[in-house]
Amino acid sequence: MSQTPDLSAPLETRSWRERIMVPALIGLVLLGLWGVGSATGWAEIGAQLARLHPWQVAALLALSAGNYLLRSLRWHGLARRLGLPTGLAQNLRHYLGGFAMSVTPGRLGELVRMRWLKRETGWAIERTAPLALMDRAGDLAVMALLLALGLTLASGGIAGAVPVVVLALAAAIVATRPRLLSALVTLLYRTLGRFPRLFARARGAARLLARFSHGPTLALVLGLGFIGWLAEGYAFHLLLGFMGADIGLWKALSIFVFSTLAGGLTGAPGGLGGAEAAMVALLSLEDVPLEISVPATAVIRLTTLWFAIAIGLAVFPMAERASVRAGA
Repeated sequence: MSQTPDLSAPLETRSWRERIMVPALIGLVLLGLWGVGSATGWAEIGAQLARLHPWQVAALLALSAGNYLLRSLRWHGLARRLGLPTGLAQNLRHYLGGFAMSVTPGRLGELVRMRWLKRETGWAIERTAPLALMDRAGDLAVMALLLALGLTLASGGIAGAVPVVVLALAAAIVATRPRLLSALVTLLYRTLGRFPRLFARARGAARLLARFSHGPTLALVLGLGFIGWLAEGYAFHLLLGFMGADIGLWKALSIFVFSTLAGGLTGAPGGLGGAEAAMVALLSLEDVPLEISVPATAVIRLTTLWFAIAIGLAVFPMAERASVRAGA
């Protein structure tokens, strides 16, 4: 009988800390925004939000949807390269449905995609784990490249941006180098001296990454991811323009990507708290008043992170039902 952990374990079996983490973080974000808003003046913030027309919000959502579609197609390409016997609709369902778990600690809940694949294809999680690893590494790599490009083309830099670029690229490189990742797993096992079966599976998953060391595959990962994240950065640029605070495309892109990466480095689900704080602070350094930076931050997070979660919640039940039928 397989000893692979069941990612569908009920909430009752999880620690109380895990259960309250996401609500607590959301509460802190809302409390922080409320505090800043109260200090700034709700009338001014409300006036800025009122300037947004429905078509403008629709444009922001369309750019975010384009990002999710392109990354879903990347997931499909990686799944085919790995040899999974899944079709386009199936892979899109898995990828989009996984967004429902974006605000789980460390986004580990997104591994529900591996659970669906196990039910529908019979592939063990350690065989499909490289798919998730390559997907995450692709995001890190293209976001680091976008941030580096933005810093090069924008007037003025962002303090602390270079270390973030280096860390993101380093993580992407490690995650896509089978031998290096396998060596790190071995080193970690020798250091801890525990969980031999878990580390053996991790080494096996690392070796499977070699399937992606293929020119066209890497071009697919970088190309689709680059265009997708560029679309969301452009949405932030448009939003600032809609609100009368145009700071330039590359500066807006740099702030958006840096804040997203910085939020992720905090380890908080979805980068909650860290991303918002970084975004407001960096906009303030560009002389964007709080009555614009606060609602702009709230709107861009609603039309990116929370829009993705909404899509995930809509698709999740379909993906779950399909996987249960296939595994019956």
